Amino acid sequence: MAVEIVDNTTESRFEILVDGKVAGFADYLLLPTKIVFTHTEVLPAYEGQGLAGKLVAHALQASADTGLRVVPRCPYVAKYIERHPEFQNLVD
Repeated sequence: MAVEIVDNTTESRFEILVDGKVAGFADYLLLPTKIVFTHTEVLPAYEGQGLAGKLVAHALQASADTGLRVVPRCPYVAKYIERHPEFQNLVD
C-alpha cells in the first residue's frame, strides 16, 4: 500500500492518496497568515487504517513550515492538536 499526501491547492484541501487514489482529505480556507481547517474525512473503504492522523499531522507540519497559524474549526483537527502538544503552539 503506497501512501502519499499532497496539497491540492485547486481544491483547497490536503489529500491522502492510497495507491494513487484519494482515500481522504482535509479541507481548508487559506488566509494571508492563517489556515482554517474546516472538515476532515476518510472514505469508508479506508477507515480504521490511521490515515486521518497521518493526513492531519502532515497538514499541520506543512502549515508550520510555511509560518501559518492554524484555526481548527474541524473537530478532528482540534482533537488531534489537543492530543499532540507539539502542534498546540500553531493554534490562533
